[in-house]
Amino acid sequence: MPDPHAVNVDGVCFPLGGDDRRSTSATGRAIFADSIRAVDPAIAARIEHTRDWRKGYIAPLRDIVLAAAQSTNNALSISRHGLASTDQRFAFRRNGHEASLREAIREFDTPGFASVTVRGRSARDEDLSVPYKGQRLFGDDLRRQVDSWVDRGIAEPSFGAAIHLVLDNPDWLDLRDIDIALLGAGAEMAPTRSLLRWGARVHAIDLPRPAIWEHLTSITRSTAGTLRIPIPLNKDGQPPFVVGGDVHPDDDATICSAAGADLLTQTPEVRTWLAEIEQPFILGTYAYADGAIHALLSVASDAIVSSLISERDDLTLAFLATPTDVFVVPIECVEESRRRWDNRGIGGLLQAPLRIARQFEPNYSTTYTTLAGQHIGLNDSIIPQQGPNYILAKRIQRWRALVARAEGVPVSLNLAPATRTRSVVRNRALAAAYAGADKFGVEVFDPSTSTTLMAAMLVHDLRNPASPANPATELTNPMDLFARGANHGGLWRAAYAPRSVLGIAALLGMFESRA
Repeated sequence: MPDPHAVNVDGVCFPLGGDDRRSTSATGRAIFADSIRAVDPAIAARIEHTRDWRKGYIAPLRDIVLAAAQSTNNALSISRHGLASTDQRFAFRRNGHEASLREAIREFDTPGFASVTVRGRSARDEDLSVPYKGQRLFGDDLRRQVDSWVDRGIAEPSFGAAIHLVLDNPDWLDLRDIDIALLGAGAEMAPTRSLLRWGARVHAIDLPRPAIWEHLTSITRSTAGTLRIPIPLNKDGQPPFVVGGDVHPDDDATICSAAGADLLTQTPEVRTWLAEIEQPFILGTYAYADGAIHALLSVASDAIVSSLISERDDLTLAFLATPTDVFVVPIECVEESRRRWDNRGIGGLLQAPLRIARQFEPNYSTTYTTLAGQHIGLNDSIIPQQGPNYILAKRIQRWRALVARAEGVPVSLNLAPATRTRSVVRNRALAAAYAGADKFGVEVFDPSTSTTLMAAMLVHDLRNPASPANPATELTNPMDLFARGANHGGLWRAAYAPRSVLGIAALLGMFESRA
């Protein structure tokens, strides 16, 4: 991966500062300040005077989310100004020249990719089944497990209702009429496998690494779906293997050796390749990387999204929200959390001394009332180790979702539960905290479970006209787009504020892993 601080980095890059450095912290701080300035200048001023943004970003993020929840106008103002600031600040560098991404997409409009389509060889899966703890759940067993998640406060009732609807309508899973482009098709949280199993036509974007494409083509061959793959053109404007003017790879190995697109350095060409899709399609953003690269991927993806929806009226957008963020939650979550707090028994007395050190704090110390008189809670599950660049990456997606939906674009944005992804497992502290999370009412999911459930939620959003993804569906609060259908793993209804037990969970997880 490129160094996001390097001055001469090609592709999408953070802006150069006055000291000829690319500062990720200064950029994120400025974008969040710009986002809130028109709604609450005092919050913007506090952000701009936060000297150490890496340590001081959490409180302003809470303030911004709370301000957005006050009204639709607030939410849209914050989102539009945040996106505008992002568009203004980030740049695209090629051949020693820097320009905005918007200008780069207009300038570099020559096609950069041909296509190869890999077709599945198996029958379509006709029913929803979910891998879970070494089993595969379907039918009544899956229904009981979904109900258990809801009853235990792991997921919201609206999540359970959506999965039950998919189970009630198995024909919804016939995706042979669906085209979906996936930015980050090989990402661990991407719904690629499930969509292919249900027969979708997937237009895949991921890095030019043979191992990624070997994995994706292998999955495709064992399903009923099809995979459209980008093949870079050579200097003569031709793909590496052409017979009679058509692309004719000899085998999958040949395809995989040439396949792939770099979302950061080939952003304009990726946009042009996606624009070649003639029929309506879903554009899903799932690309992920650690640290500041994640923010760059989010910026590149949003530039493509913005360009395509400005020219087409047949797109649907799809995103996944992270549970380790700040969310406006229904008052029912607050009430359940407080019931659990009150029922701690002797444990509450034993924990009291530790609260001096900000351990074992209640999840919701206060509630809020919006301008419309709605009572809400604010769940803050940010994990500081993930850093402000991670939050910026995810916030850009939330801003785009709110703006696009307000402009009539269908948007599926579902909250995925905490998941044992490779990036989590690599971080010893996070891996240990996840291992001990169950002691505090939080369930951490395996990737195969999360991706299947989120794929089913995407199907629900596409097929159910009453889903929040439909711009015609009225929402009580604009932030309900992120709360409806949420599977938060228990973070919203737990007794304790997540950060106040993070260290204890990590300690318990370490002991458990050594047992």
